[in-house]
Amino acid sequence: MFCCWLAFFPNALYIVTDLVHIDLESPVPKWFDALLLFSSAVLGLILAFISLYRVETFLNKTINKKLHAPLILFILFLGSFGVYLGRFLRWNSWDIVNNPFQLLLSIGHRIVSPFDHVQTWGITLVFTAFFYLLYTAIKKLPGYLSQANI
Repeated sequence: MFCCWLAFFPNALYIVTDLVHIDLESPVPKWFDALLLFSSAVLGLILAFISLYRVETFLNKTINKKLHAPLILFILFLGSFGVYLGRFLRWNSWDIVNNPFQLLLSIGHRIVSPFDHVQTWGITLVFTAFFYLLYTAIKKLPGYLSQANI
């Protein structure tokens, strides 16, 4: 079940990258596109983080607490790599079933020759840092609000 969740987890994070479409010419006003894409991206991130929090809650019951933060960071790294695969290489989650060998070849090439794919790892690390900081901030927000007596 976890592997299935992990395969589709990047889709919720991926919505953030749809903001690149704001520059496209359209008969719809740009402010409307921006509002629609931004609200979709925020909702996607909220849902991604809720599902990640549920996974984290499950992990709290099953693995050593010292491994939680590194494991969450690794999950976000994998999710960010999935975002890269989708946005830049145009792979989709269903390619795991439809085209697994080409997908594994593409992934394997980046792992075996990381210095030939600096953009891959740079983008993946930037997204990982962004998602990790945002996830951590959102997780801690209720505690901060209660301390501020709001």
